[in-house]
Amino acid sequence: MEIRIATQLSTLGHPQRLAIFRMLMRRMPDRVPAGEIADALDIKPSTLSSYLSNLLDAGLLIQTRVGTSLRYSVNVTNVQGMLDFLLLDCCRGRPDMCSPLAAGFGQGAIDMSLKKFNVLFICTGNSARSIFAETILRDLAGDRFEVFSAGTKPYSELNLIALDVLRKKGHEISGLRAKNVQEVMADGAPKFDFVFTVCDQAANEDCPAWSGQPISAHWGMVDPVKATGSDAERSLAFQAAYGALRNRISAFTALPMTTLDRISLQKAVDDIGQMTEEDASA
Repeated sequence: MEIRIATQLSTLGHPQRLAIFRMLMRRMPDRVPAGEIADALDIKPSTLSSYLSNLLDAGLLIQTRVGTSLRYSVNVTNVQGMLDFLLLDCCRGRPDMCSPLAAGFGQGAIDMSLKKFNVLFICTGNSARSIFAETILRDLAGDRFEVFSAGTKPYSELNLIALDVLRKKGHEISGLRAKNVQEVMADGAPKFDFVFTVCDQAANEDCPAWSGQPISAHWGMVDPVKATGSDAERSLAFQAAYGALRNRISAFTALPMTTLDRISLQKAVDDIGQMTEEDASA
């Protein structure tokens, strides 16, 4: 056990191997193509292949073939074993050091009756998908959630087709605006309880860790802004994105929050993120 843990820690001691691992953790439970990892982290394919082999040999990643593509995801079982070993070994005789860390990941039921929980949706431009999500959740369960959205681009504008879809669905759009993520990370910004990325590019970016250890998940969606074709075909892409997000958010609001512990709630939001396009838009 000690030898395997030492190998895993040594493997993660390299900055770029650590960056790959962190990106795949943010994308959990997605299986990400090697080419996308290389593009996101600006690593040469030959170099990436070596780093991925190191991580696979250490038991930190899983490689899966999907058609002709090799895809990579975190080996959750082995990573959990590594963390469990470190925490248990650390806590031998010094629970005062480890208890505060463990308390942040408490397994008791989350009392949703105490307050409205803050939810943040992140996308690249905050022009369509994250705006859809913000609006839908606010209208479906604004009595239980304070909802925010933001983009990772320095500047963006709301997409006119997205606004038209929202208007036709009966949503109020007058207060919507595109925001950069720095606005919701500044001093005095809300403390978030849930943070969801709704596009792969935003999830691939190395944003700073959120304070307060919010529950986070990746709900990647096809970008309707990139749709081509006639006006009707482009509108259909936005309609599909809206419908898929609405079904995912409906599933989220239906979770029995007051009876789920943190681990169960994390699994539930991860499962929602794995809904297929057919499931999400049904």
